[in-house]
Amino acid sequence: MTRPDRPPAGTVTLRAWPTGFGAAFLALIVLTLIGCVNYALSLGYGLTFLLGGVWVLAAGQALRAARDLTVGVQARGPVRAGTPLPVQVQARGGRGGVLRVALHAPLDVVSGSVTLEDAAGTLDAGTLDAGTLDLAVPTAARGPLEVRVTLRALDRLGLWQVRLPDPAPVTVLIHPRAEEGAPPPPTRSVPGSGEGAGRAPGDEEFAGLRPYQTGDSPRQVSWRHVARTGQLLTRETDATQGRARRLDWQDAPGDPEARAARLTAWVDALHARADSYALHLPGEVVAPGSGESQRQAALNALALHDPPTLASLAPPVRPGRHRPGTRPAPLPGEALTWTLLALAVTLAPGVLRQPWWLSLLIAALLGHSLLRARRDAIRPLPTWLLALLAVAGGAALNATYGTLLGRDAGTAFLAMLAALKTAESHARRDQAVLTLLGLFVTSTAFFFSEGPLTALYAVLSAALLLTAATTRLGTPPPLTRASLTGRLGRTVRVLTLSAPLTLALFVLVPRPDGPLWQLPVQGQNLTGLGSEVSAGSFTNLAQNPAVAFRADFRGAVPAPDQRYWRGPVLEAFDGLKWQQVRGNVPTPSVEATGAPLTYDLTLEPSGTPWLLALETVVRVPQGAFITSGFQAFTPRPVATRRRVTLVSQPALVGRQENGDRLRFDTLLPQGQNPRTLALAQQWAGLPPARRVQAALDHLRSGGFTYTLNPPLLPEENRTDAFLFGSRQGFCEHYASAFAVLMRAAGLSARVITGYLGGELNPDGNYLIVRQQDAHAWTEVWLPGQGWVRVDPTAVIAPARVNADLRTALTQPAASAALPRTGLDRLRLRLDSWQNRWNAVVVEYDGEQQTALLTRLGVTGGAQTLWWLLLPALAVTLLPAYAWTRRAARPADPAQRLWHDLTRTVGAPQHPGETPGTYAQRQADAHPHLADALRGAAHAYQQARYAPGPPDAALRDLRAAVRQVRSLRHRARR
Repeated sequence: MTRPDRPPAGTVTLRAWPTGFGAAFLALIVLTLIGCVNYALSLGYGLTFLLGGVWVLAAGQALRAARDLTVGVQARGPVRAGTPLPVQVQARGGRGGVLRVALHAPLDVVSGSVTLEDAAGTLDAGTLDAGTLDLAVPTAARGPLEVRVTLRALDRLGLWQVRLPDPAPVTVLIHPRAEEGAPPPPTRSVPGSGEGAGRAPGDEEFAGLRPYQTGDSPRQVSWRHVARTGQLLTRETDATQGRARRLDWQDAPGDPEARAARLTAWVDALHARADSYALHLPGEVVAPGSGESQRQAALNALALHDPPTLASLAPPVRPGRHRPGTRPAPLPGEALTWTLLALAVTLAPGVLRQPWWLSLLIAALLGHSLLRARRDAIRPLPTWLLALLAVAGGAALNATYGTLLGRDAGTAFLAMLAALKTAESHARRDQAVLTLLGLFVTSTAFFFSEGPLTALYAVLSAALLLTAATTRLGTPPPLTRASLTGRLGRTVRVLTLSAPLTLALFVLVPRPDGPLWQLPVQGQNLTGLGSEVSAGSFTNLAQNPAVAFRADFRGAVPAPDQRYWRGPVLEAFDGLKWQQVRGNVPTPSVEATGAPLTYDLTLEPSGTPWLLALETVVRVPQGAFITSGFQAFTPRPVATRRRVTLVSQPALVGRQENGDRLRFDTLLPQGQNPRTLALAQQWAGLPPARRVQAALDHLRSGGFTYTLNPPLLPEENRTDAFLFGSRQGFCEHYASAFAVLMRAAGLSARVITGYLGGELNPDGNYLIVRQQDAHAWTEVWLPGQGWVRVDPTAVIAPARVNADLRTALTQPAASAALPRTGLDRLRLRLDSWQNRWNAVVVEYDGEQQTALLTRLGVTGGAQTLWWLLLPALAVTLLPAYAWTRRAARPADPAQRLWHDLTRTVGAPQHPGETPGTYAQRQADAHPHLADALRGAAHAYQQARYAPGPPDAALRDLRAAVRQVRSLRHRARR
C-alpha cells in the first residue's frame, strides 16, 4: 500500500531543534569554553569556537535538507500475523542531509535513518535507490494495522532535527497466522448448480480486466496495457461452477484466534490443491471459488472477523526491560571502525607524555574493539572487568602522579576512560558518547602545547571525529580510502565555512582578566628553578635546550653582561642547600641610576610562579607582586604559555636595608667547613669591596674549572671539599661557595637563581632564553652601594657571560659565541615563526584585544565588544547562509538540466516517477507548458540512454529548459 508523498515543505513552517546529541554537543562546547576561560587557553578558544560554528551551521544544513525533501511511504502487505510488515520509505532531495523515519505501530515503534548522499547529484531522475529505507514493523495479531509515520530531517552529524509534516497513516490488513499441524479440511461441500447454472472464478476462460491488486501474480498482469497506458491491469479468468468445500467458523474449536488460525490453515491447504471452497463466518459468507483472489478474500474476511483488542495484546513490561520501541539501536561494526580510527589519531599524542603501561592498555582496548567490529563472534568486555580496569588504572595513575586532578594525571585518566568506553560500546548512542569524549580529549592537548603543529593536529582530530560521527545515522559505509576522502572532504567544507565565524568570535568575545577558580594544573617542573638549590641542581637542566621564555624589547636589546634574569632569592643555608625565606621584611630602598626598560616575556609552561625579570624590576602585570628581595612572581603558577609585560630599571638597591635581614644573611651552620672559614677570616680586616675582590682572586688563581660533570661532594664540609678538593663545578657550586666565603668574611650575602644570557634571533630581534641558560650567582651587601651582583662563574669562565653555555664549556675564555651553522639559522627562523604565532594567537588576551580595537578606533570595553559581535556574526555567517540556500545540483549534464527544469516548474519529482510521467503530470497542471515539457522529457531520455554522443540531445534539453523558463516568466507577468 502506498501513501501520497509528503506535502511540499514550502507550504509549512520549518523549525530546527537540537537533538539529544546536539544538546550534549552544545554542553561540551560550554564546558570547554569554561576551561579555556579558566586556564587562558587561547587555542582552546579557537577550537571551541570552531565547534560552535559547526553546531550553528548544522542547523542550516538540517533546514537545507528539509526544504525540498519529498517522501513516499509504501507498505508491502498484507502479511501474516507474526511476520514483520515490510515498509519502504523513498526520499528525493534532502541535499545531503539525513532522513529519520519512525513507524508507530500500536504496540511498537520502529525507526531508522537514511543518509541522502547528495541524491540529486548521483541518482537517475527515475530512480532513488540511495534514498530508500526498508523497515520491518512487527505484527502481533490479525486485523487492520494502522502505522503512523513521523519524519525528521537532520544534518549529517545529527545535531539538529526538523520535524516534517506527517504523511497519512498507512493501514494494512494483517492476515491470521496458520495453525501448524492442523487436521485436514472438512469434507462437507456446498452443491454446485450444474452446467449452465453459473460460473465461478477459475482458470478456464478469459473473463475481463480489473485494476491490479496487491498479491496478484505477475503472470496475470496485462503488460500490453501497462506499456500502452501506464496503468496496471490484471486479467480475470473463470470456470464452470461445480462442487466446493464449505469451511465454517463453527468447524474450528477454541477461542477466536485459534479458530482463525485453523481456518487459515485449511484455506492454504485447499488453495495449494486448487480446490474450490466457500467460507462461512458469523454474519459474512465468502462465496465459493478458487485461485489467488478467492484465497485473499477468505483471508481478508478472517482478518476482519472479531479482531483482538489492543488491551489483550499489550504484554506487561518487566522491571529493567526496555519498553517497545525504546531499545537502543545497535552499533554497526563499520561505524565503530570509523570511530576507532578517529580516536586512535586523537589519543596518539598521549604516548609521548603518559606512562608506558597506559599506552599499552589503550592500544589493547582499541585493538579488541577493532576485532569486535570486524568479527561478530567477539563480544564486548563485561562490565565488571571494565570497572576493575578503571579502578586499577585510576589507582596506578594516582600512584604515578600523586593525584587524579592535575594536568598530566587528569588527561591520562580521561584517555583511559575513552578507551574503556570503546570496549563496551554496542549501541549507536555509545558512538555519540565516544565522539564527545574524543573532542574533549582533543581540547586538553592545549594544556601541553599551543604551537601551530598542535593546532593543526587538533583540527585534524576534530575533523576525523566529526567525520566518524556522520556514520552514526543511516547505513555506514566500509572504511576505505574513497569513502574516507569523500566524507572527510565534506567535513572540511563545513569547518571551512565555520572559519569566518570562528575568527569573529576569537577576536571579539571578551576575555576575562582572571580565572574562574583556582585549580592548579599540576605537571612536571620544567624550569628547575625551585625554592632551593644545592650542588648539582642545574646539571641536568643545563643539558635541556627547550625554550624557557622569549623576550621582546621595546628598544635596544641589553648587552650580554646585563642579561641576568632574576628568579628565586635564596638566603637560608644549612650546609647542603640554599632555600628561600618567607616573612614580612620591609622593602629596601631603591635609587634609580638609569632609564627604565620595557619588555615582553613569553613564558613557557613551568608550573612555577616566577616571573624572570631583569634587574631591577619596578613594574609587573596586574595581579603579580615584587618581593622584598626584588623577585617578581604571580600567585598563579605558569601552567600554560603566558605573555607578560615587565619594566626594569638600573638602580642601587638596599642602601637602606633592614638590619635583621643583613644579620640573617651572615649566618652559617656551626661546625662545618673549617678551612673555608679560616680562609675567609684572613680577609676580615680588609674593606668590604676588597674582601669581595680577594675571594674572586682566589677563584681566579686557584686552578678551578667549569664543567657540567663535577665529582660528587660529601654532605659534611661540602664547601671545603669543593674549594680545596675537587675544584670542579657548575654555576651553583661557585655561587654557593662564594656566598659562604662572603659570610665567613663578615659580609651579608645570598644566592640568586635564574637565567643568564639569551640567544638573539635576528629574524625578529628578540632573545630566546633556554632551560640550559639556567644560572646561579651571588649578591653581596656593601655599605654605600647596597646589594651588588657578583658572579663568580664569570671569573672561571668569562664566556658564560659574554657568549653562551656551549662556548663556555669548550672555550671558557672566549669573548664571543661560536659561529652559527646552517642548522642553527634554520632553527632560529622556525623559532621566529613560533614567536609570531605566540604573539598573534596564543597570547591574545583581554589586554591585546583592547589594544587591537583601540587601533581600529573602537573604545568602550566589553559592552562595546558585545554590540560589535552581533553584526560581525551576521557578516561571517553570510557564506554559510549562501551555502545552505544553494541548490544541490547534479554533476551529470542531463541530470543537472532536468534538475533545473523541476526547479523552474516549481514542483519536485516524486520518488519512482519517470521523466515522462512527471512531464505528463505537470502538463496536466500547466497546459501552456505541455509541449515544452514533453520535448524536455524526450531530450532527457535521449541524452541519458540513447547510443552515441549526447551533445545534440543536450542542446535540445537545454533549449526546452529555456523555453519552459520563458513561458513561466510570461505567465507571471
